[in-house]
Amino acid sequence: MIQGNSSSLVSSHKTSDSGLQIHLHPLVLLTISDLITRLTLRQQEGPIVGALLGQHNGRDITLEHAFECRVTSGETGIVRLHHTWFEDRLQQYKDVHKEPALELVGWFTTAPPTGPEVQHVAIHQQILQDYNETAVLLAFHPTSVLAGADQSGKLPLTVYESVYESQEADGDRSMDLDGQGLPLNLKFRELPCSVETGEAEMISVDFVARGGGNATNVDSSAKPKGKGQASQAPVADKASSHQEAKALNDSSFLSPEDEELITSLTARANAIKMLHARIKLLRSYLTSLPSSYLTAPVEPNGTTTDEAPSSYETQINHPILRSIQALVNRLPLLTPSDGVAFESESLSEKSDVTLVGLLGDLTRGTKNIREMGRKFGVVSDAKQRTRRGGMGMGMGMRSIGPAYEDTDDLLVGGQTMGMGQPYE
Repeated sequence: MIQGNSSSLVSSHKTSDSGLQIHLHPLVLLTISDLITRLTLRQQEGPIVGALLGQHNGRDITLEHAFECRVTSGETGIVRLHHTWFEDRLQQYKDVHKEPALELVGWFTTAPPTGPEVQHVAIHQQILQDYNETAVLLAFHPTSVLAGADQSGKLPLTVYESVYESQEADGDRSMDLDGQGLPLNLKFRELPCSVETGEAEMISVDFVARGGGNATNVDSSAKPKGKGQASQAPVADKASSHQEAKALNDSSFLSPEDEELITSLTARANAIKMLHARIKLLRSYLTSLPSSYLTAPVEPNGTTTDEAPSSYETQINHPILRSIQALVNRLPLLTPSDGVAFESESLSEKSDVTLVGLLGDLTRGTKNIREMGRKFGVVSDAKQRTRRGGMGMGMGMRSIGPAYEDTDDLLVGGQTMGMGQPYE
């Protein structure tokens, strides 16, 4: 086990010369954030360790899936992977992801921004010896997240490759007395990393983003109240909590189309905000630069009229300026060459979209009219049946004739109606 701090484990050659390119997928980030969130809310202590599955094609390494790993601690306190459990779980993932076939390409853990620490060496050496000799380490930096979002938009993680370097003493690379070289120590070097997204991952990311928009903040430090404390709660707090619950319940009645529309509009609004922030950052950077002799007016004696550079002016970084110039040069590509044809095509597409919308409104109106006619027919039939039933009952009562109170009245009535003389 190597002794020393995290800075001693980072290679003196910070830039990698191996040419490896890391392509990170969002599912790995979701798995890591979910694991850290669960352990934090449960207040569980211990190392956060997981495996990374992906593909190794030449100099390109993809990190596509990740899962949590079980670890064991020895008598000396060295943390290692549980060998039997890890092999079974790794084989299960390989059986599931057969096409394209995924393999173990590295592992992830939490580390400070300065680099891996001593306790990470044992697990990395175990993976190098037993599973993959070119495994990479993804170090997530929780301290960077707690400190606040980075203005550059960089993810709070770093991907390292492992190399063996000889330990130099005062710059002397002389051989040992036995003719052997200096002992090799495990070092870590940072690798360039980019984010890639597949179609299947976009579904999960969209689902998480949609759920995050309706999420509420729950204070885990709040303690439940007893009966006496609950009875002393103000009425205003109860009313506000009732209104919040009602608002949450009302939001659940959104149709899938409305939720999809809200998600799309939210994504576009966030993209516009991000673009505005980046443009503002570039503008502030260009504003802080010293005035150029090419743009400043020149006096007859050949000197410029620039004032003395202020103390807050930044130094000129030519690579950044070239990148900004390349971005500005690409802006005319967004302008169509034939403006009249572009406006005509845009107007035609707008008319088609409007026509489709009107046809949809007309179809919905026709459907509503048919539904109203059907309901009107049902109500009219019910009224006619009721009216016919009432007329039939009235005519039946009139056909029976007048009502007689006793037998004499009946006989008299029968005589009057021509039924003959009554018996005496």
